[in-house]
Amino acid sequence: MRLFGTFILLALLLSVPDLAIAQGLPSGDALASQNLRGYTHMFIAYSIAWFLVIGWVISIARRLGRVERALND
Repeated sequence: MRLFGTFILLALLLSVPDLAIAQGLPSGDALASQNLRGYTHMFIAYSIAWFLVIGWVISIARRLGRVERALND
């Protein structure tokens, strides 16, 4: 559970594009003209979707473990 919490925190920190933009890009860089702030909602939506999928997989793994233990008993 601790590993899952750490993963969630790391994913949240990486999914916020404003932190990368706040660092600034060199003026001659081709990426300087791009603005990712309009896509913030997309990053948040993908983060939520990944959290739900990962939670679902963990839930299935835990239930499968319970079934295996019940069958072994």
